[in-house]
Amino acid sequence: MSEEEKAAGLAQEALRRALACIAEREARVNAWQWLDENEAWRAAREIDRSGPGGPLHGMLIGVKDIIDTHDMPTGLGFDPYADRRPAWDAGCVAACRDAGALVLGKTVSTEFAYFAAGKTRNPHDFAATPGGSSSGSAAAVAAGMVDAAFGSQTAGSLIRPAAYCGVVGYKGSHDAFGLSGIRPLAQSFDSLGIVAGSVEPVTRIRQVLNGEAVEPLTVPMRAPYLGLCRTRQWEFVEPAARQAVEEAARMLAAGGATVEAVQLPESFEQAFDCHGLVMAYEVARNYAFEYRHYTDRLSAAFNGLCEKGQGVSHASYRMAKETLRCLKAELGAHLAGFDAWIAPAALGEAPPAVEGTGSPLMCILWTALGAPCLGLPVGKGPRGLPLGIQLVAAPGEDAGLLAVGAWVEARLQRT
Repeated sequence: MSEEEKAAGLAQEALRRALACIAEREARVNAWQWLDENEAWRAAREIDRSGPGGPLHGMLIGVKDIIDTHDMPTGLGFDPYADRRPAWDAGCVAACRDAGALVLGKTVSTEFAYFAAGKTRNPHDFAATPGGSSSGSAAAVAAGMVDAAFGSQTAGSLIRPAAYCGVVGYKGSHDAFGLSGIRPLAQSFDSLGIVAGSVEPVTRIRQVLNGEAVEPLTVPMRAPYLGLCRTRQWEFVEPAARQAVEEAARMLAAGGATVEAVQLPESFEQAFDCHGLVMAYEVARNYAFEYRHYTDRLSAAFNGLCEKGQGVSHASYRMAKETLRCLKAELGAHLAGFDAWIAPAALGEAPPAVEGTGSPLMCILWTALGAPCLGLPVGKGPRGLPLGIQLVAAPGEDAGLLAVGAWVEARLQRT
């Protein structure tokens, strides 16, 4: 059988396996907001008829339900919009379809990608949260339903779910990708992200989105120079998560990496308040219509955020933005010479779903300053749930971050 013949049924075979997994697990995981099997089969046949050649041929992708798709509803995690049907694909979706990927369906998002949880549960423990807001995307990948899924992050909405679900999560630099067709939450921080089972599909999708030649992932031969950044919030990190970060640093050093403890100056603590202020200001204006017309349908948390944002003056908003701009430049100077920093991805294991989607505390600083982040799983905690670390690089250094991530992933998998 020729390579062309082998590839001819690749999408359909991948879909068959995915649907079998979904039939077995979806009733309890609830990762999908929209999934039409008949349409998925039609799309798979069309992809296979077009033949091999697309760099994502046969890859199954889930799309967070704040990202527009022309052939599926995009409900934004908000019941009154459940039947909203855009007539277009978001830029990231169109690029992946053009590259031969099969968009399987829409994954559950929290309400407007904020805190109010949807129906999704953690595949490792159905009583635990998968995190938020990219909850369905992380859970679908972790459950083996898709190869990769799009998510987004405005605070900790992608790295945290990836850590809770034990998968790889990549949040691009703030300006790494266009956000056409993605409903904004707070445009100063919104970043497109990708969840996958390993670094390799993340790298391929990133290359497709950037219009680059898709090259096989090559693990760098040179051992990286890494910083161990425990952060000033280290006291809030659960003991098992602290141990996981420290142990990962030791393993990487044993594998040849140079690992140096680093700490940012206390002035960076301003970023947390500035992030909250800017986010509230922008959400209040981006969702002025919903706050006015759907107040009784919005969660208390979202209403509260809009109310807070309405009380923020434009002068305060501009001042906070300027502070973050200066800190972003300073962060780049601190990261200079390092290939990446290692930091906790979350405070610990996924909390019970009844407690919410978990704290984004370990992600806010990096998101506020536009840095690219790569979350990697690093074992399990005392309740048997996944733990994760994240690698952080200077804004704009996404390609280097993924290369380092491939090296780190390979070393961690050897143990």
